[in-house]
Amino acid sequence: MQHTINTLPKLAKDKDNENKKFFVKLKNKPPKNLDYIMEDLHEAEFKKTDCLQCANCCKTTGPLFTDKDIERIAKHFKLKPQQFITQYLRVDEDNDYVLQRVPCTFLGADHYCSIYSVRPKACQEFPHTDRKKFQQISNLTLKNVAICPAAFNIVEEMKRRIKF
Repeated sequence: MQHTINTLPKLAKDKDNENKKFFVKLKNKPPKNLDYIMEDLHEAEFKKTDCLQCANCCKTTGPLFTDKDIERIAKHFKLKPQQFITQYLRVDEDNDYVLQRVPCTFLGADHYCSIYSVRPKACQEFPHTDRKKFQQISNLTLKNVAICPAAFNIVEEMKRRIKF
């Protein structure tokens, strides 16, 4: 798995132009059944992908924390939301709450998340490959294929399955 993680940024960069062209076409003319295709691709990929073998998303990027996330996680730690923010978060250039640093503070050496049951919505939904109206998040997906081997595989299978 480590070899895959190490080579993924280069593979994604090599496919970037091809992926961008594909996503422009997808955005302009999404198949009527795109949500079903994405659900199938997502389910098939995650039957063979074990995130606990990778955790690259937790090692390299941090999620956005919504107000609801902050309240839920602060309650989990028996902290006031502002205490949680002060201890773990910072405001980024887009004025969003993000982790003070990566890898994620809550990621264990065994790749388990210590706040899994209350983790941020962004973590719950990552890599967002089963999201409805998938064509609307092409920029996010282009970033995620360089981070997540499953997202990379899903996009490659998508290009094989959807022809323009």
